[in-house]
Amino acid sequence: MNKIINGNSLEILDTMESESVQAVYLDPPFNSGRKYKMNPNDSRGFSDIWESDKVYAEFIDELVIKSKRLLKKDGSLFFHISAAEMLIPQMVCSKNFRNVQPIFWRKSRSKNNIKKKLGAAIDVIFWCYDSPNKKFNMVYQPLDEKYLKGSYNNKDFRGNYALGHLVADPTRKGTYSYTVEIDGRVFNPERGWRISEEKLHDLIKENRVHVPKGKKGNLYKKIYLHESKGKPSMDLWDDIHSIAQGSQKRLYPTAKPIKLLERIIKMSTDEGDFVLDPVAGSGTTGIAARNLNRNFILIDENADAVEVMEKRLEESAT
Repeated sequence: MNKIINGNSLEILDTMESESVQAVYLDPPFNSGRKYKMNPNDSRGFSDIWESDKVYAEFIDELVIKSKRLLKKDGSLFFHISAAEMLIPQMVCSKNFRNVQPIFWRKSRSKNNIKKKLGAAIDVIFWCYDSPNKKFNMVYQPLDEKYLKGSYNNKDFRGNYALGHLVADPTRKGTYSYTVEIDGRVFNPERGWRISEEKLHDLIKENRVHVPKGKKGNLYKKIYLHESKGKPSMDLWDDIHSIAQGSQKRLYPTAKPIKLLERIIKMSTDEGDFVLDPVAGSGTTGIAARNLNRNFILIDENADAVEVMEKRLEESAT
C-alpha cells in the first residue's frame, strides 16, 4: 500500500487516480536563493535557485493543481513555506482553493548569532480545502505552565478543576435564555447561556457545575485537570521545535520534525487514509503517517533523497 517513487512529481501525479488521497503535504523549495547540501562535507544536495519569481510561481501553481486533483472532496492540502517567502504561495493557494487558513509554526527559540537582521523564527503552513465539511480531527497543544498554576485551584471529590464559562461574555448575547435552579438558588443571566438547558441539567446531575459561594456570581463548568487533553490547537503552533533545537537527528538539510507532520496528519485524516507528499525530501511524512496507521505515497526526483527516506523508514520500522 505504501509507496516511495523516484521521479518527476509533475509527471507522476498525472498518472495517479483522481480523489485517491485524503491529505497532501507540500514542503517544496522555498525560493530561498540557496544551494543545500546533505551535510557540509557532502557534495550531494539540491538547488533552490530559480530564474525568477514568475518561474517559481508557475512551478508551485502546477504542483498544487496536480496535487489537488488527487484530493478527496473532504480532503486538505498543506503548503509549508518560510514566512519570508509566503506571498507567492499564498496567492497560488488562494487561487486554487476556496479556503486557505495560515497556521504559524514558531519553529525556534531566540537566536544569539543574529546580528544585522531579525531572526527568522516563523514558518507558515497554509491549510487549504474546498469543502466546509472537510475531514477534521481536533488536535491539542500542551497547557501553558502559567495557566496550569493559576487555573486549577478548585478541588472536589474528583480532583482539581478550572472554571469554564457557561454564561455569555459581556460583549455578546448568549444563544440560550432560560432559568435554572440549583442548591435552592435561581440563575437566569441577563446575557444568556452558552449551552442548552438540557446540557446544563446534565452537567448539574453529574456534579460538574461550580456554584459561587456569594449571592452574586455565575455558574461555571468544572474542567478537571486529569481529564484534560491539553488546549485545542490554535493557528499558532509554538510547542514543536525545529530539528536544530530538538532531539531528532537531522539527515536532510530541510527536514521537518516528525511531531509536526504527525499533528498535520492527525488533524486531517483517519486511520487507513492515504497521505501524499510529492516533494518528500527525507521521508518524514511517511514516518509520521506510519506512526499513525495511515498509508503514504512519497515522491522525489532526487535519488539521494530517496536513498535517505528508504533508510529512515527501514530503521524506524525496527
